[in-house]
Amino acid sequence: MKIKTLTMLLVGALVACGGSRAFAQEWAEKMFEKREHDFGVVAKGADARYRLKITNAYKQPVHIASVTTTCGCSAAKPSKDTLVSLESAYIEIVMDTRKFSHQKDSNVIVTIDQPLHAEVRIPIHAYIRTDVVLTPGGAEFPPLSQGEDKEYKIDVAYAGRGNWKIKNVVSKNPNVTAKVVETRRDATNVNYSLLVTVKGTAPLGDLREQLTLVTDDAGNPNIPVLVTARVDPEFVVNPDIVSFGNLTPGEKKTVNVVVRAKKQFSIEKIESEKSSGTYEVRLPKDAKQTHVVALTVVAPNEPGSVDEQFSVTIAGRNEPVTFKAHGKVVAGTASTGGGSGASTASKNNP
Repeated sequence: MKIKTLTMLLVGALVACGGSRAFAQEWAEKMFEKREHDFGVVAKGADARYRLKITNAYKQPVHIASVTTTCGCSAAKPSKDTLVSLESAYIEIVMDTRKFSHQKDSNVIVTIDQPLHAEVRIPIHAYIRTDVVLTPGGAEFPPLSQGEDKEYKIDVAYAGRGNWKIKNVVSKNPNVTAKVVETRRDATNVNYSLLVTVKGTAPLGDLREQLTLVTDDAGNPNIPVLVTARVDPEFVVNPDIVSFGNLTPGEKKTVNVVVRAKKQFSIEKIESEKSSGTYEVRLPKDAKQTHVVALTVVAPNEPGSVDEQFSVTIAGRNEPVTFKAHGKVVAGTASTGGGSGASTASKNNP
């Protein structure tokens, strides 16, 4: 992306245009991914949320002074209010489908006060149908551990004709699956349980997906359902990059490395993959959720960088957990440093 010079492009052009209000809006509008959003037809109680991306395409920082809406049926909030050059953020737009019904139109007003003043309006629309109700409004998973399948249940309630059907559930994400199970049917009401599963194969980080319930309605057959989750690693090493700092040749230094998980586990061994020094560890013997491992390095005799990767073998797990270590050997007299405190070495490099 080409970075534009605000001093010349914005201030200069604004002066040339005689302070044109239209130009003052145009530079700000170019930062928004979209200038309008339509939620479409949504169910009563549904989580109607949209992230509008905004990117600072200029050299100087952009400051968002405020984000407001023109209707109580909607709300909006920026993920951050100051964007440096080329940085992106999101405006989280929410439509209240619980208190409001039928056609709703609003505007998100984003006011920028630096480097120049500008006000950008983003029209938003939604039609909130009252014959279909989602409880809860979406599949908002608690934090998940990678490698485990998790299921979330939503009740879909319909009031109208007794032969109403959900024919299919569409997911565009292979890591998110869903099915419906009919739980009730009478002359005017139909209920389904929507069972949403996030697979253990989902990648680390935030997951955001929109499912589509395909019904037999002639006019508006599709009902969107929002799925959100955060997938955390099954095992976490802290720090993930261990710092030994500056070392003198032959110096011993011990640091603590914390390995934790949501369930109890045992560490079978810890191995170093290179030979930039000698390492010793004291392995814990019991199964715990949190292990504090004392890792001792004996610095090489020659000055230089100490860069190492370690593999932690967990009992019952095929793939090891890894972390890195970094230090620097500087010229000097050998020092005793911190005590080794190590009684068991999982691997000593020559």
